[in-house]
Amino acid sequence: MLALGAFVVGTDGFIIVGLLPEISRTLHVSTGAAGQMVSLFSLAYATLGPILAAATGTWSRRRVLVAGVALLAAGNAVTASASNYGLVLASRTLAGAGAALFMASAVATAAYLAGERRRGKAIATVTAGATLALVLGAPLGTLIGGIWGWRAAIWFVAAIAAVVAAVVALLLPSVRLDRGATLRQRFAPLADRRVLNILVVTLLAFIAIFLPFTYMSAVFAPALDGEQSRLALLLLVFGVTATGGNLAAGALADRYDPRRVVIAATVGVTAVFMIMLPVREIFVLAVIATALSGIVSYSVIGPQQHRIITYASSGGAPLLTSLNTSAAYLGNFLSSIIGAIVLTRSAALLLPVGATFAACAALLTWWLSRGGDAVDEAGDPGGREVTPPRNAPSREQDRTP
Repeated sequence: MLALGAFVVGTDGFIIVGLLPEISRTLHVSTGAAGQMVSLFSLAYATLGPILAAATGTWSRRRVLVAGVALLAAGNAVTASASNYGLVLASRTLAGAGAALFMASAVATAAYLAGERRRGKAIATVTAGATLALVLGAPLGTLIGGIWGWRAAIWFVAAIAAVVAAVVALLLPSVRLDRGATLRQRFAPLADRRVLNILVVTLLAFIAIFLPFTYMSAVFAPALDGEQSRLALLLLVFGVTATGGNLAAGALADRYDPRRVVIAATVGVTAVFMIMLPVREIFVLAVIATALSGIVSYSVIGPQQHRIITYASSGGAPLLTSLNTSAAYLGNFLSSIIGAIVLTRSAALLLPVGATFAACAALLTWWLSRGGDAVDEAGDPGGREVTPPRNAPSREQDRTP
């Protein structure tokens, strides 16, 4: 159920890219101006998510999840019906806020319900919904837009979001993660250097991951030979393998130290990007390299969420997962800026630059594991778990009138 909501969020984030030419013509703005719809969605996701997560800390998770996906549905409904460019941009901000609120709470709720032993798998299942949007959601939305127009594609997202809101409201148990913590207590983990270290690693890793992904058409231009179908195949391969890598990383994070999974994944990203350099002109080898890239790239976010939840105070899990997701979205945003600068020199340079960021993420995670953080994440009382004791009830009924 939560994975379906994540699928809607991911589809909403990716679908605009394929609709930009028609949107710019309809709204009578440049393609660059239309592209701000993507930027504002990502910026709202990155900045408003932690604030909303803290503000709704005392709400039941069912109420938060319904509110988040309802905001996303409302934002898309306004986007699809608006003819004014300013209103369209405002609606994308609203949709981004709803997406951030839903995803932060969905990850924390899944981790709570699954328990400590299956936490990694539960988180991976939810985030797999977002990666499936690469495979199914965005292409399907683009297809709908090509047949019935871009507004129909946006209405499609709004309709699925409305269905998810109804299903969550009816079927999800009323879980509360907060036990009356104050706003100051919920923000207390931000003073913990271990939390900040995890956020820095997520930022570095996703700058690395999105540098070649965002500019895939430029990186593999010699192999694509101007054929759009080849680019579509690369995107499909990346989406499928990213989903598999995400699920596998979740299972590994449950079985082993999630820090080791992060180190292995970021080292893998470094290696794959360097391998891409000599094979980027041969399409078959480019497909293989892209498949490997998808596996290692999306093996990062799940274990990072697993790690950061360890340091959540009472009611603080949604805030920390939101901050980690915000760091990933900020990495996406910064990668587009860095990539645009690097492209002025050479598209091939995107690969070693991305590899450098990934290597920094791996080295930082390894270096910090040499200190006391490793002990805390492994189960020191300093790391406060959000999962209840085995003899305690796993959920609390919402008695709010």
